[in-house]
Amino acid sequence: MKSTMMDDIPLALPVLLERTAKLFSQVEVVSCRPDRSLYRYSYGDFYRRARALAEQLQRAGIQPGDRVATLMRNHYAHLEAYFGIPCCGGVVHTLNFRLHPDELVFIVNHAEDRFLIIDQDLLPLYEKIRDKVNLTRVLVFAYGEPARGDYDSYEEFLAGAAGRFQYPRIEEGDAAAMAYTSGTTGKPKGVLYSHRSIVLHSMAAALADGLGLSQSDVVMPLQPMFHANGWGYPHAAVLVGAKLVLVGAHVDADSVIELLGREQVTLSGGVPTVWTGVAEKLDAQPQHVKFAPGLRIVCAGSAPSEMLMRRLAAHGIRTIHGWGMTETSPFATLNHRKSYMPVVSPDEVYAFNCRHGYALPLIEVRAENDGAEIPWDGKTMGELEVRGPWVAASYYNCPEQAGRWTQDGWFRTGDVVTMDEEGYVRITDRVKDLVKSGGEWISSVDVENALVAHPAVREAAVIAVPHPHWIERPLAVLVLRDGATVSPDVLRNFLLERFSKWQIPDAFVFVDELPHTSVGKLLKSELRKRYRDWSWSKTAQA
Repeated sequence: MKSTMMDDIPLALPVLLERTAKLFSQVEVVSCRPDRSLYRYSYGDFYRRARALAEQLQRAGIQPGDRVATLMRNHYAHLEAYFGIPCCGGVVHTLNFRLHPDELVFIVNHAEDRFLIIDQDLLPLYEKIRDKVNLTRVLVFAYGEPARGDYDSYEEFLAGAAGRFQYPRIEEGDAAAMAYTSGTTGKPKGVLYSHRSIVLHSMAAALADGLGLSQSDVVMPLQPMFHANGWGYPHAAVLVGAKLVLVGAHVDADSVIELLGREQVTLSGGVPTVWTGVAEKLDAQPQHVKFAPGLRIVCAGSAPSEMLMRRLAAHGIRTIHGWGMTETSPFATLNHRKSYMPVVSPDEVYAFNCRHGYALPLIEVRAENDGAEIPWDGKTMGELEVRGPWVAASYYNCPEQAGRWTQDGWFRTGDVVTMDEEGYVRITDRVKDLVKSGGEWISSVDVENALVAHPAVREAAVIAVPHPHWIERPLAVLVLRDGATVSPDVLRNFLLERFSKWQIPDAFVFVDELPHTSVGKLLKSELRKRYRDWSWSKTAQA
């Protein structure tokens, strides 16, 4: 028996775009220009320009499923591309401008991108790959200024629209957006997001037990819009009609603090390195800026430490911990305390906040070890597997990666976790980052979080290094805070308060900075290469 519901109305981005225009046309979208001045326009302006982009792409010959790449920062024109491209049947393919040119060449050619929209200041990067890719047309965005060089102007392109755009028939399973994994091991892999998956992810993100988004929020993503749909912030903000603040290139601590206060931001997000800089600035120089009451952030990409959460909380910033991947759109879990759970002490609260949370509605999670599902006891470790309507079922044109999915259709994440009796996930490591010493597993993440709780330590990475007797032993690579000093013996004694002796790194290396991926994650593969010939006869401070 069929239902009596209007099931023929697809869950697709035109629904979000039209709703925002009808209900929230006066809400602001604020963009930070390269000179740090602010450009303000409304969702009404956004609606008209996104439709103009869609109309002009149709006139330029875009076909259903054609990929339109963006090489852009966080600003209003990128938001227009987020909606204008998929609303005319195309696929918006966000490119990571921090990648090496050779990686960009591979990604553009593998995705078979046809058009490109690019920020004018990123043209030197495009010039390095221009002769190695096959694009039909390049549009240059220059904040209203004429485009330089022999490229088409984005503004002139939009100005040619007649205002007669008609949506094509869009099925909710049609591809709307595309992103590639960071490719820290092997070639980058493409994920195609459907209209349905984006709409459902946006609705889940807006829930009170998601990001808690409402129309009265002011949303400022510090995570780049090229990374996993900007963590879903742009789509979710448009869905509910929340004000958006887009920072462009300005993610330094001073700029972030100023914008948080000036625009009274209520929800932000970004990787731990960004928020560490903010915390250090706030600690060192008490600010006169008043933040919005209840300011909350999602700190992800790599796990924020308990100490970072405490430091931000001291300045009125609440951290929400969660977990996700490019393959999960990205949010799959978020950490909220259940109503019946008692609050024992502030220390217990922060320890609890370090968990990665439980699954969002419609997402299922489990963890397996040697083919058997682990118990929910908070101790047993296994590889996290997920499935749900915004989880990838395959990679784009990459059949050799089929093994990332189980025979019954779950995605193997590569993250090692424990799960407690309430379903809360705690990631202990990546499969490839666990240290196996004498047959026992050591969580590098747990040791790293403990190390950054020491007042002298700014950032820590713990890696497995071959050992002649124990197979592997942990090596800690540390960045100290400005002007700080600390000895390995002091750090060992500090760690003994929380770990057994065999879990503590045998050596500590002090460096000026740690390598990171283009989206801010610790690049442990680079550290493993750097220290693969480590000699355990070296001094502890080598």
